[in-house]
Amino acid sequence: MEKQKNAVGRRKEAVARVYLSKGTGNITVNEKEYKAYFPIMYLQNQVELPLKTVELQTSFDIIVNVQGGGPKGQAEAIKMGIARVLCEVNPEYRPALKKEGLMTRDSRSVERKKFGKAKARRSFQFSKR
Repeated sequence: MEKQKNAVGRRKEAVARVYLSKGTGNITVNEKEYKAYFPIMYLQNQVELPLKTVELQTSFDIIVNVQGGGPKGQAEAIKMGIARVLCEVNPEYRPALKKEGLMTRDSRSVERKKFGKAKARRSFQFSKR
């Protein structure tokens, strides 16, 4: 493997740039340890999921720059970025990652607000009299 591989993961408004290199299994998100960046266990598991799927938790160091969105969107963007970069490293990982649903971009995002409405679909309160 060459020096460093990278990929991008997206979810809602979050964009994660993932850089993978040989190492001991450290995951750094915005220059913090990922367990400090994501204190909620569910989000930590989301970040680890691609590595657990192909059983490489201690083989690579991962550096992530992520911005936009909230914690859940960011964690899922990182999950996708890691899955994509692992496929770049070894295409044989793709079927296992695809089976777990990690290669599919979740395109759901917030619907835009329409004029004449309170929110995307909610109308203003109607007064009969």
